[in-house]
Amino acid sequence: MPRYSYGGQALIEGVLMRGRDAIAIAVRHPDGRIVWATERLDSGVHGTRWSRLPLIRGLVVLYETLFVGTRWLVRSASIQAAGTGEEGDEGVELGKTSIALMLGLTLLFGIGIFFLLPLLIASATTANIQNGLVQHLVEGLIRVAIFLGYLLLIARAEDVRRVFQYHGAEHMTIHALEAGDPLVVNEVRKYPTAHPRCGTEFLVVVIALSIIAFSLVGRQDPAVMIGSRIALIPVIAAVGYELLKWGAKHRSNPIVRAIMYPGILVQMITTRQPSPDMIEVAIVSMEQALSADGEALPAGSGALARDALILPGSRADVGETAAPVTIDPPLPGA
Repeated sequence: MPRYSYGGQALIEGVLMRGRDAIAIAVRHPDGRIVWATERLDSGVHGTRWSRLPLIRGLVVLYETLFVGTRWLVRSASIQAAGTGEEGDEGVELGKTSIALMLGLTLLFGIGIFFLLPLLIASATTANIQNGLVQHLVEGLIRVAIFLGYLLLIARAEDVRRVFQYHGAEHMTIHALEAGDPLVVNEVRKYPTAHPRCGTEFLVVVIALSIIAFSLVGRQDPAVMIGSRIALIPVIAAVGYELLKWGAKHRSNPIVRAIMYPGILVQMITTRQPSPDMIEVAIVSMEQALSADGEALPAGSGALARDALILPGSRADVGETAAPVTIDPPLPGA
């Protein structure tokens, strides 16, 4: 069993696995091959003692997950588009500024829809009620309804359902790794698609914490209530990360399991049973993440065929011999 708790996310026809110091991605190329790449995690504070401090570490992980995950989500979509031969799609690549702009707009949209909109609706519908707790309860219920409704809506799309299948394959592979099983399809298929360290469960924890935190603010002037929602988001996210880690570590406790169970239920929406070929992609991603961190593969693993991903503009892309792609310098000993 590895010394680090591995996590990940689903991509377009692929999976990203996040290790101690590096990430690895594996994607099912339109021609049927599994292609992979690794990238060193380097957010500027990664690996420093500050990044390991409680509360701060959650924000570091969240930043790296959002920035790196968004970049590879775009790249995975580009791989699929280029493989279909659609004119103009090959070689799509976004720079750091474009990724930052995309993330900024997405976060603004998310804050507006999931934090400010419930506040405005609750304030309008409970304006004649003196008890401020009623407003916060209504606000929390609206936030939950928007969150679940959004997930149920996007889950109806075929492309999103496939992403949710890869999400399930990611979780099943992590379960197998943590159990010390060989990373092969038959072993991975034994495990559930839900996992206690899932990002979906993190969002459920954040929503629950937001109801508590905003109720403490109480009914104030509209500007104060709006400002408190925005200002408290990083605090809630940091605390939510710590609770998620603690809950995953103590999941054998029946009380903890009951408290965290809503997060498992919501994963029934965001994960689906994957096909064997999807599990293969998740396995390759995990194996490459382990190798990038210098970890040994579980016995019986490493049998799946794979090819290094050739990114547009690389030397291999212009005719030279392909080599395993690493976006940043390789890790020591990797």
